Amino acid sequence: MRTAPRARSPHGRDAVRSAAETRGHAELARGRRQLYDGPVGDARESLLLAASLLAADAPDGAETARLFAADAAWAAGDVPACLATLDGADTAARASDYAALDDAPVRTGADRDDASPLTRATAVPAPPPPDATARAAATATDPGRDVAPATGPGHAEPGPPAGAAGPGNREPRLSGGGGGPESRLSGGGAGRELRPSSDEGGGSDVREPGPYGRGGGPDRRGPDWSRGEGGPDVREPGPYGGGPGPGWPRDPFVRDYRDGMRALLARRPGEAVGPLRRVLEQAWADGRPERLLRAAAAALLLGDLHAARSAGARALAAARNAECTASEARALEYLAYGELRAGRHAQARHHAEEGVRAALAAGRRNTAASHHAMLALAASIEGDTAAVAGYAGAALRTARRHGLAQAATLAEWAIARADLARGRPLDAADRLGPLVGPGPRRGHFAVWMLAVPCFVEAAVLAGQPDDARGVVADLAQWAAFGADPHAPAQLARCGALLAVDDAEADDLYLRALALHDASGGDFERARTELLYGRWLRRRRRLREARARLGAALVGFERCGAGAWAAQTRGELRANGAASGAASGSEPAGGLSRLTPQQLRIARHVAEGATNREVAQRLAVSTRTVDYHLRNVFAVLGVRSRVELARMVDQESR
Repeated sequence: MRTAPRARSPHGRDAVRSAAETRGHAELARGRRQLYDGPVGDARESLLLAASLLAADAPDGAETARLFAADAAWAAGDVPACLATLDGADTAARASDYAALDDAPVRTGADRDDASPLTRATAVPAPPPPDATARAAATATDPGRDVAPATGPGHAEPGPPAGAAGPGNREPRLSGGGGGPESRLSGGGAGRELRPSSDEGGGSDVREPGPYGRGGGPDRRGPDWSRGEGGPDVREPGPYGGGPGPGWPRDPFVRDYRDGMRALLARRPGEAVGPLRRVLEQAWADGRPERLLRAAAAALLLGDLHAARSAGARALAAARNAECTASEARALEYLAYGELRAGRHAQARHHAEEGVRAALAAGRRNTAASHHAMLALAASIEGDTAAVAGYAGAALRTARRHGLAQAATLAEWAIARADLARGRPLDAADRLGPLVGPGPRRGHFAVWMLAVPCFVEAAVLAGQPDDARGVVADLAQWAAFGADPHAPAQLARCGALLAVDDAEADDLYLRALALHDASGGDFERARTELLYGRWLRRRRRLREARARLGAALVGFERCGAGAWAAQTRGELRANGAASGAASGSEPAGGLSRLTPQQLRIARHVAEGATNREVAQRLAVSTRTVDYHLRNVFAVLGVRSRVELARMVDQESR
């Protein structure tokens, strides 16, 4: 039976450390590959093991492994695990196990039938023959392989968890690292770099990693983010006693990024601003693509969308110059997410379509899932339900297998927003409720807050306003944080929807519109105009309603939101405007003679829904559906549901 030489023997120490370092590089390569194309939970375990094995002899490689492990925890939506990894607590535990093995003869994992998985993983193997050691090292560092492990400053860039704005997971890069939006939000890139680097990797999120969420954010009784309350004190010493690990991190850029992320996850946003701003400044001066992508993540966390797009564009140019498709996919992820957050859905769709192609060409299914989720979100405003279902399904298939909580949350939100656009508020509220409410089913902490305004609108339109009141307090804290330029206007709009007093609602709608003027974005402003116009019409303030609805229609048509534009035309007809005045492109067919409620019922029935199902979707009684349906038949001159379905299908073509 073979045993490893004792660490304290004159000839054994170097041999054992060389074997451990070789094993560490192999685990780092395996973990990085899984991070971008496999289960992120498995990736994190491999990366933490790599960090412990490399800590003594390859501290730069250990630093890289720690950051990638934090990326994996971020992608999974596990806030406590992400904080523990950034603090070095996870690797400290594995280092302790390794130290215990360092003083005694240890059999290899193959010889230890009774060993636990962790013990087998950390067991120090017997030093292989010199030629075998050379072959193993060459395999671990071969740049032609799928992922090359980082051995120090010129070999890899770490990938910290994506910032508040990024999507999905980071993937290893063959040239230039960099993370993406959506763990993002997201993961970072790695692999062979364009220039030597000691610490960087990808960045985060689609739209913004919010510091709230499962395990990481305030519940309804939680602390006030705007005042920096709650969460662990990020200034406390780490598991090593004097801070988060000896020499961890050593690079000032990585230290600032790590400190900013820890502050956000610990719900101390005031302490995050300084470090993240320094990340932006250092990356812009440095110019390396992997640092630019981390800067994009930091900018998304800070709500600086212009800086995020600029950094992502520079990283994309470098990746294309180096002909590295993996890095290109990650850069496009940041760009797509930044455009989505800015409300430019057409541009986001363009970047995400290119990103899917690049990710699949590079064999990065996790990155492709993030791009598919963003494509579903872009399609959800256009009224193309088939496209939404296809993109969301593609994202969810990978996300559920690989534990990608952020991509899954984005895809579910896209499906719900498509339901809301088609006049199905009850379906949208049912889907969004678990994602935005407290509990184990809440969505990814970096994304779920973005879906709250949709949930509030859906719940109110479905006749369930009480279900929405609890999450508005969370939205207020998110708006105060300042990472989402649209959040203050959305908060005022949600307040107007829930207001009982008409004067208060009127004031809040006007305030929301003023805030939209400051933040920009046609789509969100048009949604507020539509809701305000509908509210005014029901109070018989028809002239004011006509002006608001007309502005909403122009906004929706400008950004290609076809389903929302159709809703607005229905409200204009109900307000007394001729269909031709509402839109010259709409035919004056039979359906144009229906009221908005009759039209909604007709479309649901044409899709095969029973009267009871229609009543549930519209939050009305079955008797109300029966009454409206009889009027629909009379107005259109049809005698059966089959004839109604045929007419609806013909006029929708």
